[in-house]
Amino acid sequence: MNPIKRYLGIIWMALAPALVIFMFWQAYEKIDAATAAARSNTILQWAIILAVFLPICAAFFIFGMYAFTGEYDHLPESSVEITDYDAGLIE
Repeated sequence: MNPIKRYLGIIWMALAPALVIFMFWQAYEKIDAATAAARSNTILQWAIILAVFLPICAAFFIFGMYAFTGEYDHLPESSVEITDYDAGLIE
């Protein structure tokens, strides 16, 4: 299962910038195709869409990076396995 997590991490890391590029490309096309009367509404809509989805894409990349580096190789099976030392609270 761990190799699958790592391969999927690569996919998430590749998918995040591809989605960002696709969204900016679509925003450019839609704003360019809008009439003069609808242009301000279209710009506002795409500004909101980009403001919502850019942090999501950043989170996809971070999630993929953690999966690729093996941070999810061993997940705790119960709360007994979670300690303050594991959380980095105690040195």
